[in-house]
Amino acid sequence: MTAPREMSALALRDAIAAGQVSAAEATRAYLDAIERQDGAIRAYTQVFADRAMERAAQIDAARAAGKPLGPLGGVPVSIKDNMCTAWGKTTCASKILENFHAPYTATAVQKLEAAGAVILGKTNMDEFAMGSSTENSALQKTANPWDLARVPGGSSGGAAAGVSARLCAAALGSDTGGSIRQPAALCGCVGLKPTYGRVSRYGLVAFASSLDQIGPLARNVPDAALMLSAIAGHDGHDSTSADTPVADYAATVERPVEGLRVGLVKEFISDQLNGEIRAAVEKAAKCLTDAGATLVEISLPHSRIDVGADGTLSSYAVACYYIVATAEASSNLARYDGAHYGHRTPKTVGDIIELYSQSRAEGFGDEVKRRIMLGTYALSSGYYDAHYLKALKVRRLIAEDFRAAFGQVDVLLGPTSPEVAFRAGAKTADPLTMYLSDIYTISVNLAGIPAISLPVGLNSTGLPLAVQLLAGIFEEEKLLRAARMVERGLGSQELVPPAGREEK
Repeated sequence: MTAPREMSALALRDAIAAGQVSAAEATRAYLDAIERQDGAIRAYTQVFADRAMERAAQIDAARAAGKPLGPLGGVPVSIKDNMCTAWGKTTCASKILENFHAPYTATAVQKLEAAGAVILGKTNMDEFAMGSSTENSALQKTANPWDLARVPGGSSGGAAAGVSARLCAAALGSDTGGSIRQPAALCGCVGLKPTYGRVSRYGLVAFASSLDQIGPLARNVPDAALMLSAIAGHDGHDSTSADTPVADYAATVERPVEGLRVGLVKEFISDQLNGEIRAAVEKAAKCLTDAGATLVEISLPHSRIDVGADGTLSSYAVACYYIVATAEASSNLARYDGAHYGHRTPKTVGDIIELYSQSRAEGFGDEVKRRIMLGTYALSSGYYDAHYLKALKVRRLIAEDFRAAFGQVDVLLGPTSPEVAFRAGAKTADPLTMYLSDIYTISVNLAGIPAISLPVGLNSTGLPLAVQLLAGIFEEEKLLRAARMVERGLGSQELVPPAGREEK
């Protein structure tokens, strides 16, 4: 019989329900793999081994008693370390929260467990989700399972590395400007950013509240659909949660979209795009046309990418994002002051202002401090209109471009990342270069639309290549079905790094 770690989440769920493998056996297989391999990859910040085994035993007992197990019954998953749980710690990979124990559990995590999932642990991330390489974590640096000298992407780098290396069957991450899709692309797995409001953010530690969204990382599109089905839906605890119907994504994902119109974004498919990534986009486009889709050239003028005389890339979307996101971060992170909870300086201080300053200086890393300062500047008197207000106007124009595009096509197709996984340390000295890692993903968050990244093979050096599909607001069902058409056209081959292969 196929080993539990070699099964997709969907196949493992069905095998457990049929009694072919127990939830305890599956959970133990993953825990053993974490113990063997995660010392090199460092995907997890915490592993809840005892709790996971207890949960698996409960699921096996329920199956033996003839009770329904739920759509994720017995499937071992991980969650990003910025989602609150009433057990373990919620650190956001930051020293300021390294000993924080949340008093409640995030809605998305509650829904996972209600669906029968077994939570193995929490995964590493860039501090407060601010980064594109997981090198900003104050706890550890995560390696890419395809090449341990390279980054896994970020900020959900631990989640992507864990899924890729078969250290969990699926994972939850969060996406503020590409933080699910970019690491999924670099690690060779599927990453889905839902429509803003589709999944409750209650219990997700905020970075930028108008941009953050929880979503799944998985080995294939059906598994991503299964995970989204479990966590989507309205939540009264989250005022931004949309009270709109949720389709059964897992039930419809295998059905092709009839008469699919696919938009190729001309601003993204330029001569400056890496040749192998461009070929990957063309390969995905051929899969869709072979399945009966029609290709249409689409323009998103306010998402265009300009190339300077020195070859440096720039875009309205990146500039807009790094004003809106940092402004919201400045506001959200003001609560970490050393007085209420989190890190408090052990040094003797003279007054409350010194307490705040010293605690924050010790607790926050360089990138978080940089974004707080950028956001505070953009919101300050005399600069609000020139920077923040102007960014909001550009954000509206970006959203209107997408709205017009989806009046002509069903989905948009383009690259996820401008490059494959880069070497650790290659961009840490140049924050702007790091920011440009998300140049193809940021506009999606500004517009609030759903998008999915999926692998399309390996490049000439054996590293994963990926493409991105985008859809209109609350069109996740169509998006997943279109992505599955690409996946089927590619032969449904999952990319498995050496670290993820079962020992024989």
